[in-house]
Amino acid sequence: MSDQLEVGRITKSHGLKGDVLVKFVTDRLEERASEGAELALSSGRVLTIQRAAVHKDRWIVHFEGVDTREAADALHSQLLFADPLEGTGELFIHEVIGSRLLTVDGVDHGEIETVLANPASDLMQLENGRLVPMVFYVSHDANSVTVDVPPGLLDDDGV
Repeated sequence: MSDQLEVGRITKSHGLKGDVLVKFVTDRLEERASEGAELALSSGRVLTIQRAAVHKDRWIVHFEGVDTREAADALHSQLLFADPLEGTGELFIHEVIGSRLLTVDGVDHGEIETVLANPASDLMQLENGRLVPMVFYVSHDANSVTVDVPPGLLDDDGV
């Protein structure tokens, strides 16, 4: 499961027939909340969605084999994981972390340690503590992320 991504959390049971409320943390709901989608728990148990429907800011989900309130209660607060989606042409956080940050002129500025959520633009945090807004992203490959940053953003002056 180490290559899987966290895609949601079961918040609580809903009703008497095994439904649960799920708070998804993905923007790919068409794949993650669809009938037949497989989601794993941290224990390794795989749950298959039988049906799902939007309910306010969460989803009411019924997993195959979870047919009682007691079975649903046993899933309370469990994190849900899924394999990364391939071939979407989008950049995912798991692809960024551990990559080298390169500027368009080819200069290597170090490893990207994490990505921080920020209302204006997510921020890539480098191993030296510098922050680079994702808005400057140009491209990526298996080992690096290339950015086109304004002059001075990654200079060593004043740090």
